[in-house]
Amino acid sequence: MFIKSQYIYLRALESSDLELLYSEENNIKVWSVSNLNSPLSRDVLELYLQAAHQDIYTNKQLRLMICLNKNHTPIGTIDLFEFDPMHLRVGVGVLIFEDFRMNGYAFESIELVKQYAKDILFMNQLYCNISETNLESIALFEKCQFNKIGVKKQWNQIAKQQFEDEIMFQLLF
Repeated sequence: MFIKSQYIYLRALESSDLELLYSEENNIKVWSVSNLNSPLSRDVLELYLQAAHQDIYTNKQLRLMICLNKNHTPIGTIDLFEFDPMHLRVGVGVLIFEDFRMNGYAFESIELVKQYAKDILFMNQLYCNISETNLESIALFEKCQFNKIGVKKQWNQIAKQQFEDEIMFQLLF
């Protein structure tokens, strides 16, 4: 076990997560938030899983599996990315699998990662970037005490010659 709260815990990725990651990474519904535009092969994900066991200082990123305490079911992932130990900042993103949404698990996951980033990694801040149309994520990160710090205009192309803004959020410890 890694970091635990009342209902969930965060753990390192394991080789047994391959099929679950393959299914979720290739879910076209989440490509817009993960900046993917093509499927990922099992081979690519297997290589990723092998490399994921290195520490955040080596990879500059860390993906953790979110699991239920009661039965150890994986329910999502939370990512720390663009880890910058010099400036003590790291980006955060969370994905709760569709069947487990709207139960407060994303909020709990972010709260656990906040604790980890502050107390273990000694970060000064967390940040995230959210599409202006992703109202659920905006509300989630605001509930987690992230502050809106700016808007990147026409940042993401969502259809041919159709763009949407991306909102930047930051949490200072």
